[in-house]
Amino acid sequence: MSELRDLYQEVILDHNKHPRNFHAVEPHSHEADGYNPLCGDRVHLELQVNDEGVIEEVGFQGDGCAISTASASIMTEALKGKTVEEARALFERFRQLVTEDDAMPDPDMGKVAVLAGVREFPMRVKCATLAWHTFDAAIREEGEFTAE
Repeated sequence: MSELRDLYQEVILDHNKHPRNFHAVEPHSHEADGYNPLCGDRVHLELQVNDEGVIEEVGFQGDGCAISTASASIMTEALKGKTVEEARALFERFRQLVTEDDAMPDPDMGKVAVLAGVREFPMRVKCATLAWHTFDAAIREEGEFTAE
């Protein structure tokens, strides 16, 4: 368990210090803003989805804690090249992974699986899921998500 915790911390720190896809996407077909009023984390997400429903580009900007930033960074890497349906399925598996005690990561989740470690810190689950809920709001063309 110690090795998994070390990997969790290493990946979180790396993606927080060097976030991937931390940029605006122009042009973009979808966007949304996410906000967690409990801790002040904010994320703005932009995606370019092609006519076949494939996410060609995804980027984020905002301010947040290490877990929020790392989760957004890992999410953007995981979503590129996936169809919207595949991305929604990954979001659901991720949500289960961080909220259900008996949930196990799928082998195809990649680095997303390392975020399962946030389960040990229930107060941080909203930090880890903020970007993912914001992605869902963008795809649904709702424009914003506020954690409750």
